[in-house]
Amino acid sequence: MDHAAEIRKYAPGADQAKVDAVLKYLSIALRNADSALVASSDPDELKTVHNNWGKKHLGAIDDAAIDAAIRKTVEKMKGNNHKSRAAFYYLVAEELGKLDAI
Repeated sequence: MDHAAEIRKYAPGADQAKVDAVLKYLSIALRNADSALVASSDPDELKTVHNNWGKKHLGAIDDAAIDAAIRKTVEKMKGNNHKSRAAFYYLVAEELGKLDAI
């Protein structure tokens, strides 16, 4: 899967430096076909995105805002059964206004 292309599919104006930063952050996860995807119907998976990406990495402190960004991302990627983790994380950061924190 071309994760950079997946990011651009949902965020056509994505900054290349931010795309590269997400890909670097997720480099280990993207090596495995299963961990390279987000299971958006799995509450535990979304909790991991919330805590590890939204709070720890991006530094967001408003739980409701993080959850709203995740919901908006799930909605934006609806219909895609193979949600790229890189695209998902990029879109959550974008929704939170935290692209500079990547």
